[in-house]
Amino acid sequence: MSMIGLYVPGTSPGHRLPAGAKLLALLAVVTAIVAAANLWVALAAVLAALLLHPLCGLGPRAAARTLRPLLPFLAVIAAFQVLAGDGPAAARVCAQLAAAVLLSGLVTMTTRVSEMLALFERLARPLRFAGVRPERVALLLALTIRSIPMAASAWRASREAYIARGLRGRPHLMVVPVIVGLIRSAEAMGEALTARGID
Repeated sequence: MSMIGLYVPGTSPGHRLPAGAKLLALLAVVTAIVAAANLWVALAAVLAALLLHPLCGLGPRAAARTLRPLLPFLAVIAAFQVLAGDGPAAARVCAQLAAAVLLSGLVTMTTRVSEMLALFERLARPLRFAGVRPERVALLLALTIRSIPMAASAWRASREAYIARGLRGRPHLMVVPVIVGLIRSAEAMGEALTARGID
């Protein structure tokens, strides 16, 4: 597992492909899906993404886990488009988003975080002439990625405390503890970086 718990170890062709090739293919495919602006193309991309999961050693649960957080957004987008009187556009946009997210999830689950960071560090090397330090870019990305599970963990802890206190119907009470938890984590991370001489 990676530090964000998304990487699924394996030896499939998807796992063996270099991170750069996967990201380039992802960019090309998603651009083509959006440029086509066609419902059937988007649906074909969704089907292809679902079929690629077993080829990469990932089951249907992995695809469902990837799509689940997107469902509320798809519902809002679909409702807005339908209310605007454009049902076909609602279906097309939702299919495009689902395809893009499924393909992105596939790349994430078959690529180690260390490979991804090394790739971004290499891509940032030409920016040295502008005073950008590639290793700092990689560090920034690593910290950003690390913040995702930290935020999820803070939210989980706040929700468990909320339920344990028997509170119901006032979810806004969870916001302040989450923010406090994230600030404490950020302070601890800053102190750790300072202790290692990273300013």
